[in-house]
Amino acid sequence: MSFRVTLPDGAIKDGKKWITTPMDIAKEISSGLAASCLIAQVDETLWDMGRPLEGDCKLQLFKFDSNEGRDTFWHSSAHILGESLERAYGCKLCIGPCTTRGEGFYYDAYYNDLTLNEEQFGIIESQAHKAVAEKQPFERIEVSRAEALEMFAENKFKVEIINELPEDKTITVYRCGPLVDLCRGPHIPNTSFVKAFACLKASSSYWRGKADRESLQRVYGISFPDSKRLKEYKHLLEEAKKRDHRLLGQAQELFFFHPLSPGSCFFLPHGARVYNRLMDFMRQQYRDRGYQEVLSPNIYNMQLWETSGHAANYKENMFVFEIEKQGFGLKPMNCPGHCLMFDNRVRSYRELPLRMADFGVLHRNELSGALTGLTRVRRFQQDDAHIFCRENQIKDEVKGVLEFINYVYKIFGFKYELELSTRPEKYLGDIDTWNKAEQQLTEALNEFGKPWQINKGDGAFYGPKIDIGVFDALKRKFQCATLQLDFQLPLRFKLTYSAEDEAKLERPVMIHRAILGSVERMFAILLEHYNGKWPLWLSPRQAIVCSVSSGSVEYAKQVLARLHEAGFHVDIDMSDRTIQKKVREAQMAQFNYILVVGAQEAETGNVCVRVRDSADLATMNVDGLITRFREETAAFK
Repeated sequence: MSFRVTLPDGAIKDGKKWITTPMDIAKEISSGLAASCLIAQVDETLWDMGRPLEGDCKLQLFKFDSNEGRDTFWHSSAHILGESLERAYGCKLCIGPCTTRGEGFYYDAYYNDLTLNEEQFGIIESQAHKAVAEKQPFERIEVSRAEALEMFAENKFKVEIINELPEDKTITVYRCGPLVDLCRGPHIPNTSFVKAFACLKASSSYWRGKADRESLQRVYGISFPDSKRLKEYKHLLEEAKKRDHRLLGQAQELFFFHPLSPGSCFFLPHGARVYNRLMDFMRQQYRDRGYQEVLSPNIYNMQLWETSGHAANYKENMFVFEIEKQGFGLKPMNCPGHCLMFDNRVRSYRELPLRMADFGVLHRNELSGALTGLTRVRRFQQDDAHIFCRENQIKDEVKGVLEFINYVYKIFGFKYELELSTRPEKYLGDIDTWNKAEQQLTEALNEFGKPWQINKGDGAFYGPKIDIGVFDALKRKFQCATLQLDFQLPLRFKLTYSAEDEAKLERPVMIHRAILGSVERMFAILLEHYNGKWPLWLSPRQAIVCSVSSGSVEYAKQVLARLHEAGFHVDIDMSDRTIQKKVREAQMAQFNYILVVGAQEAETGNVCVRVRDSADLATMNVDGLITRFREETAAFK
């Protein structure tokens, strides 16, 4: 029985029900396309290239350069890794996804007493290359619950997963060479598409991420469709190691962590300078953009978290405790508190949009094994803000936030990409409200004028969102900014405002937004992005005054006092070392300006100016230097 396949450009292809596959369609278009397509999307569902089509449908084909293609490629590579680990060590495989950071994959497995390290990577990679050379197809097989339990009877981890699946859930396994793995798929056509494969690191983990469960070994890997990309990736990894914010932070005496308060950072004086400068920068922007800063409590009665839904959906990530026989929780986010502030008195439509900003301290109970420098912490602050507005104000408010994000990220030197995540299968609220909101977000993105993509069905259950992915100097992608519509919290907290007709009460829409995101995480990203070479406006060490000899120390102190009075972070080196050593040490410490003063400068009232990464010298008077510093910091240089 024939059917019609509609391609993205509107072209129609004919197919035979339960026979024609996406690969057949790709081959019909061109052999080159068929050789590079990894995965298909049939209507809204990702689909194996070799899986027969079932009827009339819209068909999209994805290569490695798409998110869908990359994620599938790395998911399939995780199966190759699992096969290699099973062949080499006879371990019990647990889970093997592509990583949430969107870069590679890993496989968790149980090895009894064996501990893996880099010495075993050669063995694992050799097995992987063998699997690739065999061009093993990924075969999708539907099985019953009883068949699945029998199939994995000797793997208690897989049995636990199967037993937790809903009774009516279709269970699928994928065969890949000798490996049969529990997996919903989909996968690339066969292993030969993976032309380059490497293990990156091994670490310990716990089953289900819980410290009271079995101890596992996790192997991380990366793969590409060609060896050139793997070589480039390894080069970037080496560069990233040099830029690790934990090493740079220690070298520059910016911050440290202590086992007596895991996941909570101690910012030293120079680190606090950067942290506070970031917040001062945002505060000035808030003032210019019509935000009002508020302060809200850190601890709330659990009743608040029950109203907001966090008690039911987020409690395990919270720090909860008892006070006078009542449950309380440290806030993991500011939004419920802001709802209380909105509801503090009767609100009028004239007050909207109301933009509340809050740098309040937040705590989230991250697993100890997941804590990673400043990028994954338990105690942090956000440049958090919530906009309460009317439905017809959504577009303008979203556009304003997008322009705000663009302004900040341009200063930092970030490139970024935008995605609109739309209504998921399970959602709260009525479909008309969702459609209107998505339409306004679409119009805001179009008017904003930057390229964007749609991410169908990936919105939160309480509202659509715009995801902003940031790329640093090493082209690594981070999720920092948030722009999320919320119809549910205003409903849960029964928030209202009086409309033009004062007898009528209407419900506001809430927009969650952050631009830096976690200030701690942004600190780490910027430190690595700049490779420790902070721009002057953000630098904790803006200048150092170096005296040539003891005879010029008093004048050096006068220069220091003038610059300090002008508001700059300036140090002084009055030691008896040679000026060459002083300058070299100042360069290593990443001072933006090195100011050398000797007898001649003391006599003329000038300073000899040297910029951090330049050997060129210039002579300036102190007033001219202050003007230069002010101009550079005002221009965020």
